[in-house]
Amino acid sequence: MEASAEAGAAAAAAARTLRWAGRAGHLGGVPRAAVFAAVGAFAKAYASLLNTTTVHNADALLRLVSSRFPGTPLLTVSNHMSTLDDPLMWGFKGFPTSDAKLGRWVLTAEDICFKNVVMSYMFRLGKCIPITRGGGIYQEHMNEALDVLKNGGWLHTFPEGKIAQDDHPIRRLKWGTASLIVRAPITPIVLPIVHSGFEKVMPEKSFFGRRPPVPLCSKKIDIIVGEPIEFDMPSLKQEASMVPHDSSSERKGWPTITPDGLDEAAQRWLYQKMSDKVQSVMERLRKTVVNMKQH
Repeated sequence: MEASAEAGAAAAAAARTLRWAGRAGHLGGVPRAAVFAAVGAFAKAYASLLNTTTVHNADALLRLVSSRFPGTPLLTVSNHMSTLDDPLMWGFKGFPTSDAKLGRWVLTAEDICFKNVVMSYMFRLGKCIPITRGGGIYQEHMNEALDVLKNGGWLHTFPEGKIAQDDHPIRRLKWGTASLIVRAPITPIVLPIVHSGFEKVMPEKSFFGRRPPVPLCSKKIDIIVGEPIEFDMPSLKQEASMVPHDSSSERKGWPTITPDGLDEAAQRWLYQKMSDKVQSVMERLRKTVVNMKQH
């Protein structure tokens, strides 16, 4: 009975997340192209027409999205200020927002974006990958994200893991993003992006304590694109392999990473080290955005 229940739950999850709908060849790519055209127009309207968006170092992002060396994966990371950060952050002037082939894949919360079959289908067409909260960094859906990087694609993540609509420093990052960088066959280009203003376009508690029914207008949005973060993976892995085991730390049963042979203790050290570096870079960008707003 228990095995049957687990099989039923797995089948229900598969039916809800509709991975097949996210394939490029689904119905000749027509549904995906239509979704990107519609969502792209929406993003352009709110980022470029109805609000004022200023993007700093946009060329760095445009260059990597459209003309990086074939087969080289791109991983962009950003802070998370509202439910509309993605797609609005890609709606600035000059960005190919409606191009489904160039468009990013993005990690999204399964409990919000994949509530039913209709929503799942639309988000899959929009190149969204569902992530189960509390499912851990080795959950099945993270393998989908890893496949994007393996194929030289562009993946976007919000490593803080949740929305934060205040001016506090960048929060401690979840380890999922670091784990993808480590496990990717080719180390991706890691590009940090920090933005401000989307929390005013879609505030969490402005309409009777809830989000407004439609995004707000006449707001100022600032986006700053950093420079790629470099990771010397061979050296980091070598250093991680020499980390002593801490018997007091909780074991999660993580698999040993092959061919590097990194055990759980090594992975913990490595993911924390890399996450701290990304967080530090993002925090410097956040302070730059704050300083720009004050002048």
